[in-house]
Amino acid sequence: MASANSAWGIDVGNRALKAVRLVRGPEGVIVDDFEVIEHEHVLSQAGDNRDSYIQSALANFVQRHGGKGGSVAIGVSGQSSFARFIKLPPVEPKKIPEIVRFEAIQQIPFPLDDVEWSYQLFQEPESPDVEVGIFAMRKELVDRHLQFFTGSGLDVDIVQMNPLAVYNAMYHDGRIKGTTMIVDLGAENTDLIIAEGETIWLRSIPIGGNNFTESLVKSFKLKFAKAEELKRNAATSKYGRQILQAMRPVFADLVAEIQRSIGFYASVHRDSRISRVIALGGTFRLPGLQKYLQQNLQLEVTRLDRLGSGAPSDARLAAALNDNLLSSVSAYGLALQAMGEGKIYSSLLPEKIRRERMWKAKTKWFAAAAATFLIATGVGYASWYYNQSQFQRDHAAKGPDIQKVLTDADKLDRQWKEIESSGGPDRAQIAVVNGLLGGRGVWSSLIQDITSAFPAAPSDIPRLQALAQSVKRGNRSIVTLQDWNSQYVSDMKGYKEMSDEEFSHLAGATPGGGVNRVAPRPMAIPGAGNFPMPPGMIPPYGGRMGMPLPGPAAPAVPAAGEAAASESARGYLLTLRCTTPNAGRSTFVTSTVVKALRDMGEKVLSSDEPRSYQITKVVVVSDKVVSEAGRNNGSQRNTPRPFGAGGINRPGVISPIIPGGPGAAPTGAPAEFDPWADPLFPGESMKNDAEVTLLVAVRLDPKPAAKNPQQVASNNP
Repeated sequence: MASANSAWGIDVGNRALKAVRLVRGPEGVIVDDFEVIEHEHVLSQAGDNRDSYIQSALANFVQRHGGKGGSVAIGVSGQSSFARFIKLPPVEPKKIPEIVRFEAIQQIPFPLDDVEWSYQLFQEPESPDVEVGIFAMRKELVDRHLQFFTGSGLDVDIVQMNPLAVYNAMYHDGRIKGTTMIVDLGAENTDLIIAEGETIWLRSIPIGGNNFTESLVKSFKLKFAKAEELKRNAATSKYGRQILQAMRPVFADLVAEIQRSIGFYASVHRDSRISRVIALGGTFRLPGLQKYLQQNLQLEVTRLDRLGSGAPSDARLAAALNDNLLSSVSAYGLALQAMGEGKIYSSLLPEKIRRERMWKAKTKWFAAAAATFLIATGVGYASWYYNQSQFQRDHAAKGPDIQKVLTDADKLDRQWKEIESSGGPDRAQIAVVNGLLGGRGVWSSLIQDITSAFPAAPSDIPRLQALAQSVKRGNRSIVTLQDWNSQYVSDMKGYKEMSDEEFSHLAGATPGGGVNRVAPRPMAIPGAGNFPMPPGMIPPYGGRMGMPLPGPAAPAVPAAGEAAASESARGYLLTLRCTTPNAGRSTFVTSTVVKALRDMGEKVLSSDEPRSYQITKVVVVSDKVVSEAGRNNGSQRNTPRPFGAGGINRPGVISPIIPGGPGAAPTGAPAEFDPWADPLFPGESMKNDAEVTLLVAVRLDPKPAAKNPQQVASNNP
């Protein structure tokens, strides 16, 4: 709207229609015209005739000023609209619209589809803090207000809240100095605007000029119209003192509400102190009201005496504007915004109408662009025809030379293809050899990640003894990994979207539909005890590195053809069997181990460091008592024991008892040997501990970290 040369600001008030017209001059905008059209009756007392009075006022306005064009901005009541000012967290500028929409959903007390809303950002120079103002009004109220104007043939360009229009007027005229409070006393309510720098605070008080009139109706038993006339002439009436005495309770209520608002503002903005008050509204023509406010608020109260853009050159219009100055500030602020001179530029004009205005304004430019296109096309065609003729002449003269160059190029191309295709088998062999190194660190890192997720018992005897004495068995935060089973899966798409119940059925199942329940074979690691390794895995720590174990092994990498077919969704299913003495059983395991594993998976998404695998899903498959689980397996080989003969295992991991192996009952042991005795805590039994089975999905070669949640969801099947 900055290019507008003229604009009307129209405020349909309770008592009259006020309109101010601004035009752009050499030294800025100036007031060119002014109109005030009083309604036949006060709108708040008009009942069913209210709409007809508004239509009549607009018809009179169009009849008097219909020949003067320009943009049109209209005001809506602050009491029927919504405004909130919220400080935003430090975010990237491109994310601000999304955050503002979220705040609008939280703050506006209606669904967004039912309101017209807009926002504007406020930021102090050289300050990182950003504040957003969110403004809204119900669509049905906006549409109803617009119908009055469209029915009168007026095209509205801006719909603005009256309090914000008043702020635009005072800001443009330079009247906001320090922390300033504007009191706009209207007919039905009073708008309070507190402005300081780039910060605005609004409140609408349900006390207005009509309340003063109602007090006269009750005191003097008059009709509303007579009481309104008596109020407006109180300054010259011989009964002025009695009139003011009758209105004193309303004065007191108004002052109390203003004081309460000031107190609230001071509690939120502790470093701010209101230094001055600007009084607006026709009710401030009441004698003594300005002085009454100043005495009770203990603040300087000044009444507006002129507009910063001057007055119309017509003396009659200038006198009318001066008589109605206090009630015309909103119309003045609306016209300033329509001229592109307002500090607040947001608008509640419906998006559909806004688009229509935009296309209408650009129609003439489309016609000019079309004409330019036709001219450019003609020039281009003429240029092409000329160049084509020149080429044909040159080709006839240089044809043999061009043909020789093409022949030589074709020969060189054939020679290069022969060189490029040679050595194919050797390159394939080199690729295979290089591929053997791929994924060599996956299992060592995966073992380390998984074991680190288990809350382990202390690794020294004194701390173990202290734990046994101070913490009951059911309260100990210990989870021990007994063994696991790994299966390679060539296509994991859909696993993440499965329900936990569906996913848990995959525990132990091979991709071909069979079952791989072969118990892991322990490997002796010098200095580390017997660590139960999954089939085909290489121990990542402790003494000398071992070789891959025999038996059904999960391949470290898929076959060459298989990798090409499912590069984006290959991985492993790990079935983990663990035990815990904690009384929380699977609930405790979920809050510790499962949570830690899931956090590892989320960390891969948020980290900039590339990872060769990602934990995408973890569920609890079963929760049994240790003694029941061991009996169901038919042997003692799965009976958990936290120590092996070789010493203390890696924290969080223990070896199963292998007949004849470390930790098993020695040959010739007495008959009373208890297979459930806990060697970590002498005298305690592991028989009633919980054995919890977990199923973990590990995806190989996860895609790079996504930039937003939608990409994260789509990149991880």
